[in-house]
Amino acid sequence: MISVPTVIADLVQPVEGAEIVTWDVADEPSRSDVEVIVVPQGPTPFLTRLDELPQLRGVILSAAGYDDVVQLLPPGVALSNAVGVHDTATAEMALALMLAAQRELPTYVRAQDEGRWRPQQDRRSLADQRVLLIGYGGIGRALAARLLACETTVTAVASQVRDGDEYVERVHPVSDLPALFPDHDIVVVAVPLNDTTRGMIGADQLALLPDDALVVNVGRGPLVDTDALIAECGSGRLRAALDVTDPEPLPDGHPLWHTPGVLISPHVGGGGRAYPPRQARYVTAQIEHYLRTGELAHVVATGQEE
Repeated sequence: MISVPTVIADLVQPVEGAEIVTWDVADEPSRSDVEVIVVPQGPTPFLTRLDELPQLRGVILSAAGYDDVVQLLPPGVALSNAVGVHDTATAEMALALMLAAQRELPTYVRAQDEGRWRPQQDRRSLADQRVLLIGYGGIGRALAARLLACETTVTAVASQVRDGDEYVERVHPVSDLPALFPDHDIVVVAVPLNDTTRGMIGADQLALLPDDALVVNVGRGPLVDTDALIAECGSGRLRAALDVTDPEPLPDGHPLWHTPGVLISPHVGGGGRAYPPRQARYVTAQIEHYLRTGELAHVVATGQEE
């Protein structure tokens, strides 16, 4: 038996041999024999009680990030994230943040609220900027395609060096970052959060960026050191556009809210109307794969014995 959340229940295609029920993982399940759970976005209180499901074999997330779920997995239970589901939406959000920050859109919105005509003297652009993409998976590639259409220069970085594709000549290893930072006007962080990547953009890395560089984070908040970012942006040397923050949600009164040159959106990059049908197609494919092989595809973690 496989459970799917309400938001995609009517969109998941029937799969011969699969019993599919609707459950939002918020309250008690109607049955205890669920083998695979598709977790919706938003609060899911029952995730802390997965060990109460004796036949559970797999969990499928509706998000790309999975760092906060791994420790909740019972031993032997596989975890798959939403591979490819949010690539387009997150790339759109990253591009929107860049354009808004470069073209000073927050200033114009505030001026409109005040009923004032306020031309800006410093007219930045996205065109001709040198963009460094840290993380070159599905989101990175989707963003690279959009950035090239905006006439930027794109450099890609991933965990290991590899050949390029139709968007970049080569993919640099993370070890090249110190040499790359000084030569880029915009840095986009779009990597998973784990022990290796936590705090990967700290004071030393930010200090290598040129004056007026823009830091864009659409990955996870803890990838970037918040205090170091506040210090650099507060001095006016750097700017930031963030769809994710650390902490998150960002508390009322947190200094990041009022740091000059910082644009914040409330972790909405992966959402949008494109999400339900794309997630439903992904889940349908996962169910077919599970029935065919007895396993989930795109497994990113498995619950371990304590």
